[in-house]
Amino acid sequence: MASRAKVDKPFLFISIILIVTGFFIFSSASLGLLAKESSNYSSIAFSQTVFGLFLGTLAMIVASRLDYKIWKKYAFYLFVIAIILNILVLFPSIGLEHAGARRWIALGFVTFQTSEILKLAFIIYFAAWSSGVKDKIKTLYWGFLPLVILFTISAVLLLQQPDTDNLVLIIIAGLAMFITAGGQWRHVLMVVLAGLIGITFLAFTRPYIMQRITTFFNPQSDVLGASYQVRQSLIAIGSGRLFGRGFGQSVQKFTYLPEPVSDSIFAVAAEEFGFVGSIFLLLVFVLFATRGLKIASVASTVFARLVVVGIVIMIVSQAFVNIGAMLGVVPLSGITLPFVSHGGTSLFITLLEVGIILSISRARES
Repeated sequence: MASRAKVDKPFLFISIILIVTGFFIFSSASLGLLAKESSNYSSIAFSQTVFGLFLGTLAMIVASRLDYKIWKKYAFYLFVIAIILNILVLFPSIGLEHAGARRWIALGFVTFQTSEILKLAFIIYFAAWSSGVKDKIKTLYWGFLPLVILFTISAVLLLQQPDTDNLVLIIIAGLAMFITAGGQWRHVLMVVLAGLIGITFLAFTRPYIMQRITTFFNPQSDVLGASYQVRQSLIAIGSGRLFGRGFGQSVQKFTYLPEPVSDSIFAVAAEEFGFVGSIFLLLVFVLFATRGLKIASVASTVFARLVVVGIVIMIVSQAFVNIGAMLGVVPLSGITLPFVSHGGTSLFITLLEVGIILSISRARES
């Protein structure tokens, strides 16, 4: 039977390590913004520390003390709110545009990214649905079709922004939850096949996706254009050698490395802390995944198990896609590094998700 206990201390400790490590890496990487004339350092620092770190930590504490079942009760309404927000962001008078993407809504002095809310809402709603239908998840009508419908809704919303990267994360997390819930593998393979067809179609209709794929297979094709970020990232990582240049000593972040506080922040960390520091960061994410999945394995309900699996897989997948892109082992993406990269909304939602997992760890099987 389920017992009310304290939060899982190992998972909490691992999460604190990621939070503290991420803050120090971000603090150093953000110094590179001061070298730019058009720097928005103050607003970025405010968003990351106040909205992301401070309010996110409060959200984590509150969520860890709430009964996790409240998320199931309001899952549908949360998903509807996420849909509405991702529709509103498309209106020029509401959504903010940056680098050709319209993904943010401004509320006074704070902006937030609507896709981050959609990612969490998807996990909670699909977990609620799957736990409700139980063994029917294996069927076409109650399992496969609802998953496809949720993927389709997410795709329609995110491809308009466009935000292909977060759509891929939703699909990865959704499939992991579907498999955990007992969905059939043939349905999983159908989704994967449809996804590959969809990516191929997008590659031929959206030049920036084709450009990413082309430069991945041929990094020398556009060394001053599409391949520039990866090449500068590899230079930064290589410059770190075994133990790194030291905290704050990165050279690449000041002039050469694009997006040093967001997409490329792992390269800054690798340059300053070297191979040893990079392995440490990777190891902490691996521990985060293994301990999180351990919590899922002893969760007291199907809903709790699926929520933890969805959150853990989404966070860790995002981390390794970001790191892989900086190492050149996967195509370049706009995905940021959880706990580390700039993004007040991303950090806030990530810490909220950690709080939900901690709450679920309280009500585990004894």
